[in-house]
Amino acid sequence: MGLERLLDPLISAVDRALRALASPARASRPSPAEGVTAELSEAERRKSAALMRVNHAGEIAAQALYHGQALAARSEAARGLLLRAAREESDHLAWCEQRLRELNSRPSLLNPLWYAGSFAIGALAAAFGDRASLGFVAETERQVEGHLDAHLARLPPHDTASRAILAAMRTDEIQHAATARAGGAMEVPAPIAGLMRYTARLMTGSAYWL
Repeated sequence: MGLERLLDPLISAVDRALRALASPARASRPSPAEGVTAELSEAERRKSAALMRVNHAGEIAAQALYHGQALAARSEAARGLLLRAAREESDHLAWCEQRLRELNSRPSLLNPLWYAGSFAIGALAAAFGDRASLGFVAETERQVEGHLDAHLARLPPHDTASRAILAAMRTDEIQHAATARAGGAMEVPAPIAGLMRYTARLMTGSAYWL
């Protein structure tokens, strides 16, 4: 019985990883870009595709962070909050994946690396307790909000489809941060927040091209 309690969460974690990396993403909500048309030049298409590839990689990382944190969460309340957020992030993943196909592009080749690294970071954050883990969620989502604002400014003006997706994602990220704070999130120390920003820049810079 004790072995089953240990193995079940690990099996679930492996299953979630395989679904995120190897299966077509499925959304529980319609894409915000549904029915939206965007006529783009070839240069605009390439730029939009690169930006959406970065956002898709970010959603892979978000899935992994939440899954790692959920695995090591100390309370069922924290675990439930994290898994609910992960399900909403899976919508974002599906929306970005669909948009990449529409732009005749592909996800980042480094997605398995982003998933593995983010899962480890999430589990480490959760090892410091639920309040620290939720603080990590709040800070991550705050930084993601800024990242989405920057991408909304950089998207080609005519790409209303990608813009609709990023705007909806931004709304969800703000809600995730607010939920984490309401759940008792502690403030992330400034050096940790700075390291998070540096890691995010490394990922986004690589995913733009690869």
